[in-house]
Amino acid sequence: MESLSSILSPTAVKFSYPMLASMAASAATAPSFSLTSMASGQRRTATSKHSAKPTKTLSATTATNPVSSTTSTSTATSLPPKKVLVPIGLGTEEMEAVIIVDVLRRAGADVTVASVEPQLQIEASCGTKLVADTSISSCSDQIFDLVALPGGMPGSVRLRDCAALQKITSKQAEERRLYGAICAAPAVTLLPWGLLRRRQTTCHPAFMHKLPTFWAVKSNIQVSEGLTTSRGPGTSYVFALCLVEQLFGESVAKGIGESLLVCLDDDNSRREEFNKVEWSFDHIPRVLIPVANGSEEIEVVTIVDILRRAKVNVVVASVEKSVQILASQGTKIIADKLIGVAAELTYDLIILPGGTAGAERLNKSRILKNLLKEQELAGRIYGAVCSSPGILHRQGLLKGKKATAHPSIVSKLTNEVVNGTKVVIDGKVITSRGLSTVTDFALVIVSKLFGHARARSVAEGLVYEYPRS
Repeated sequence: MESLSSILSPTAVKFSYPMLASMAASAATAPSFSLTSMASGQRRTATSKHSAKPTKTLSATTATNPVSSTTSTSTATSLPPKKVLVPIGLGTEEMEAVIIVDVLRRAGADVTVASVEPQLQIEASCGTKLVADTSISSCSDQIFDLVALPGGMPGSVRLRDCAALQKITSKQAEERRLYGAICAAPAVTLLPWGLLRRRQTTCHPAFMHKLPTFWAVKSNIQVSEGLTTSRGPGTSYVFALCLVEQLFGESVAKGIGESLLVCLDDDNSRREEFNKVEWSFDHIPRVLIPVANGSEEIEVVTIVDILRRAKVNVVVASVEKSVQILASQGTKIIADKLIGVAAELTYDLIILPGGTAGAERLNKSRILKNLLKEQELAGRIYGAVCSSPGILHRQGLLKGKKATAHPSIVSKLTNEVVNGTKVVIDGKVITSRGLSTVTDFALVIVSKLFGHARARSVAEGLVYEYPRS
C-alpha cells in the first residue's frame, strides 16, 4: 500500500493511506514517525530511534465513507462517535482551528469547540470572529478521544494560561489518549506543561528554537507516542487528516481527503490566466466576502485570513438577518456587517464562498445580486469558489468567460470550463474548485493585487509551499 505522502504531496497522483502501524488508538505506546505534508512535499520515514518500547498496531474504528464535500458526514455505526476537543482563545489562528474542526466533523467525530475566555465569542489572530460551542470549564469532567490545539499568537499563550485546559490535556497524555498541537502551540503551550518530554516534535519555524534540540524535527507532520504536531496554517490539512486516520482508519481519511480536493494530479497547475489584465490600485484594496447559513467555513476563513495577512481591507457581510451565521460544518462565524450596511460602499473585489446551502442563500439575496451586477458594469473584479461559480452563471456573469468550479457543479456551467487547474483567471473574473484549493486561490489574488513577492511572503508565514517565481 502506498504511503500517506501519495495524497499529501503536491505531486501526488492518487490516494492511498497507510495504517499508522506504530500507534494504537488509545493506550498503546509507539515509536515516533513523520509524514509528508502537501505544503512541502517532504518525505520522511518512520523512526524508533528514541524509543525502545514495543510497537503496537493501530486499532481504528471505521466510519462510513464521507458524503459530498459540501455536506456533513455521519457515521452509521453502533459505536459512539469519537469525541474531540478543540479549544480556542483570543488570537487563535482561525485557519488552523476551522480546518481541524471541519475535517474531523466530516469524518464523523463529535467535535466540541471550547472557549478558554470568559465569553464564547473570540476574535482570532487575523480578525475572524468565531463562537465556541461551550466554555472549557464545562469540559473538565469529560473524556475525549482526542484533544487538538490550534496555534496562533496570542492564542497559544491564552491556551497555555488556562488551568482547566492544562488539566484536561495533561490527563489526556497520562491516560495515553491522543493529543495534538499545531503552529506555535507545541512550543508555547505544550512545552511549558511538560507534555513534549521524550517525544519528537515539530512546530512553526518561528518557534523551533524553543523546542529541545534533540527532539525537534523539521517535518510538516510528526507523530510520537500519542502526540501529533504540525507546523502552521499551510499544513493544517495534513495535520487534520493524520488525526482522522488515527481515529477512524485509512479508508475514512482517504475519503475525506478526496472530498476536500487535497490531492491533485501532477499535471494540475496552480493557475491558468486568460485575457490578462493588471489588478492594481492606488489605495488599499477593499474586498467583500458575503456569507450565509451553510457557507463553507474552510473557504470563508481561508480567504479572509490570507487576504488580511496581505493587508487587504476585508469586509465579511451576512446576507442573513443576523451577523452570526452557522456554516456548513457547524462553525459559528460572526460577520463584520449585514449585507445592507456593507452595500453602502463599493468594493474592488467581491468573492463568493461556496457550500451548497450557503450558495443557494447567497443567490437569493437581492442586495448581493445588485452588487454583483454593479461590479460587472463598473468593470471591477469578482470571483467565486466551489459551488458559487454557479451563482455567477445563473446571474449571467460568466458569459464569454473561462472558469472552474467544484466537480459536483462543473457540468451545470455552460461557459468554457477549464479542467486540470486549481484557479482560473479570465480578465477580472477569478474562480476556483474550492475547499483545499482555496489557499492557492487567495494567494493568487494576493499575487495579482501586490505581486508575487508579497504572495510568497504570505505563503512562507503559512508554511505553505509556493513557487519562487
